Amino acid sequence: MYKRQVAIKPIGFDSQKEFPLMLKDELGGSIYTVHRLDLNVGGVMVYARNKKMAGYLSRSIQEGTMVKEYLALVHGSLPKEGIYEDLLFKDSRKNKVFVVKRERKGVKKAKLAFDTITSGETSLVHIRLYTGRSHQIRVQFASRGFPLVGDHKYGSHDVASQPMLFSSRLTFPYQGTLRSFEAKPSWA
Repeated sequence: MYKRQVAIKPIGFDSQKEFPLMLKDELGGSIYTVHRLDLNVGGVMVYARNKKMAGYLSRSIQEGTMVKEYLALVHGSLPKEGIYEDLLFKDSRKNKVFVVKRERKGVKKAKLAFDTITSGETSLVHIRLYTGRSHQIRVQFASRGFPLVGDHKYGSHDVASQPMLFSSRLTFPYQGTLRSFEAKPSWA
C-alpha cells in the first residue's frame, strides 16, 4: 500500500490541492496531504490514503522519523559539508522569508545539513532537512551568498525559469521497517 502513497510531484502543480486531485482521479478513493512542496519545486512526496495513515505520517514528520532530502544547484563554490541553523521570519504579505537575528512572534528555528557533490561556479548540493519551514532551503543558502540557480525571488540573476531544487528522497518507518523512496531531476 505504501507504494501507492508515494508520488513524484511535477513542477508547477500545487502540492496541497491540484496534485492530490490528480492522484485521486488516477487512483480513486481519498488522498490526504501530509506535507508540502512549493509550486515551483518538484520531487518525491508521500500522501495518505486514509485519516489514520495521515495521522501516522504527520506524527512521523513532527517526531523527525521521516527524513526529507533534497538536491539543489546553487551559485558559488560551497564547502564540502556544513550545517545551517537560523531563525526565519515569513512576511505573508510579500510571501517572502527572511533570516533574522532574534526570536520574536512569528520567528521559527530552521536547520539543515548539506554535502557538496560537485563544486565550482555552481555547486550541486545534497541537503538533509531537519525542519520544514517555508522557503527554508532557498533562504538559508541565499542568505549566505549562495542563491539557488533559477531562484529569482532570493537573489539569482540567471535565466533558469525556476529554482533548481528537488525533493530527492523520503525515508520513513512503515510496518516495522524503514522505507526509502528516491528520484533525481534531469539537471542533477
